[in-house]
Amino acid sequence: MSAMAAISASGHEAERLKRWATYAAVGVAASLIVVKLWAWILTGSVAMLATLVDSTLDLVASGLNLLAVRHALTPADEEHRFGHGKAEALAGLGQAAFIGGSAVFLLFQSVERLIDSRPIEQEAIGLIVVGISIAATVALVLFQRYVIARTRSLAISADRLHYATDIATNLGVVVAFIVAGYWGWTAADPLMGLAIGAVIAWGAFLILRGSYDELMDREFDEADRARIKDIVNRHGGVVSLHDLRTRRAGHRSFIQLHLELPPGMTLIEAHRISDEVEDAIKAAFPDAEVLTHQDPAGLEKMSALEKR
Repeated sequence: MSAMAAISASGHEAERLKRWATYAAVGVAASLIVVKLWAWILTGSVAMLATLVDSTLDLVASGLNLLAVRHALTPADEEHRFGHGKAEALAGLGQAAFIGGSAVFLLFQSVERLIDSRPIEQEAIGLIVVGISIAATVALVLFQRYVIARTRSLAISADRLHYATDIATNLGVVVAFIVAGYWGWTAADPLMGLAIGAVIAWGAFLILRGSYDELMDREFDEADRARIKDIVNRHGGVVSLHDLRTRRAGHRSFIQLHLELPPGMTLIEAHRISDEVEDAIKAAFPDAEVLTHQDPAGLEKMSALEKR
């Protein structure tokens, strides 16, 4: 069993944690926009502009995230029997688009500044603002990491990924301020902007890939699938299993499989064994909805022979 599966939170706790993570992200992003805008006006640094644009997009993406998580937590209804968890993956696609757009913008701005180089002003103020930004972002990322470990939320994972890149971005701004502002090499500022743009673009790709996997019902990783098979095969009444299918949607998981049981077993006994297997799987994957189908052992092979 993966480490994340082992510490998954209960449904109610997962919902509470995800809501608080979205509120924290929006609050941090909004606060940093204000101080970074002030610092950019004073310094004129393209690296500071880069981190300002990044924080602005963080606010947009986190706001979208907040709405998506709220919708994803809506209980299943008659029209959406499997719930609304995939709203998180849709939010991830939106975030990837915003983040990718910011990367393109920063690349253009950096190239322009390389051509038309300008000195940085008020370096000390810029460094203070970046220090505040790093401290706030580190605290947010640590909280998001805790929430992800408890909920497996794709939306929070996407949010954490681009806030984590913000830490590297802000460290890059520190380097740019020191080298360009204090040492006089003005090209360091736009070059750092180019590096930040590349990091942001890579982050957008990772978010896009994760969202795509969930929307396309990608299977669990091999470690979790092996864990499920081991749980089933440990039950003394089960001969084997086949057609194991798994997928995720938000903080919920779905596990389906066929149990192969002794052909002479009564329906009541087969039902009892199925319930026990499902309960064992749910104990290992608390966020999962488990569905089993009972087959007489050897039926699959007999069907294959008859088709020949």
